[in-house]
Amino acid sequence: MEMMKNAISWVEIPVLDFERAKAFYEKIFDYSMNAEDMGPVKMGFLPSEQDENSVGGAICLGEGHQPSGDAGPKVYLNGGKDLQVVLSRVEGAGGQVTMPKTQITPEYGHMAFFNDTEGNAIGLHSMG
Repeated sequence: MEMMKNAISWVEIPVLDFERAKAFYEKIFDYSMNAEDMGPVKMGFLPSEQDENSVGGAICLGEGHQPSGDAGPKVYLNGGKDLQVVLSRVEGAGGQVTMPKTQITPEYGHMAFFNDTEGNAIGLHSMG
């Protein structure tokens, strides 16, 4: 089996109201989201470096993209040096913190969960 550098190569977070979701993610990450129509799907790109070694993702509105907090894989977004910075903006942006910053282990850092404005359960991870 070939070992990959990253377990994830791309993440799509389904949304029902693109502008509401865009405003939410812009507010919690404190950036301006680039949005494009990619065929029948509207995508808003999450903050990440754009090179062959990076893992990227987008919020997506379109067929086959249905938000769910109850089923499916758990996505952990990069919370930067300290995920608490991002997590502290969630409720002010219209989301809900469902698990506060919690240490996994000293070697694996911290995690937290929130529900976004679309009802998706999203994780955050950081080493600090």
